[in-house]
Amino acid sequence: MQDKMTEALNEQTRQFFEPMRKLNSMMLKNMEKMTQYQMESMKRYSQMGTERMRDASEVTDAESMRDFGTRQAEMMNELSKQMLEDAKAMSEMSLEFKAELEKLYAESGQQLAEQAEKAGQAAKGEAAKSDEPAKATSQSTSRKR
Repeated sequence: MQDKMTEALNEQTRQFFEPMRKLNSMMLKNMEKMTQYQMESMKRYSQMGTERMRDASEVTDAESMRDFGTRQAEMMNELSKQMLEDAKAMSEMSLEFKAELEKLYAESGQQLAEQAEKAGQAAKGEAAKSDEPAKATSQSTSRKR
């Protein structure tokens, strides 16, 4: 009897913490994914900046200055496109995470509803048992005087 109660308590505890475990796992996965993407983006931007500084250090006359200016304008255009792509990618990751969260909350809500229904049915069963008439088992004892 005690083992069954312990098993039932353990199972209820597992069921209670499972949505939180899934949520934590999902958040960690999303954080890792976004951090990795941001680090790759930062590396690209660093390389672009380093290339620009290298190009600037090679300016020696008016013609090389004009070429540098042209390349600078092209690089700014490329940078703008890259930033838009990065923003779009981060937005897509956020929307994907939001969809996963909504799915998890829906699943958790369904599980809670099912657990509440089972608990209600169990309570009704116990109430039905207690509504049965009690059997009298008293015995009269006579005292000797």
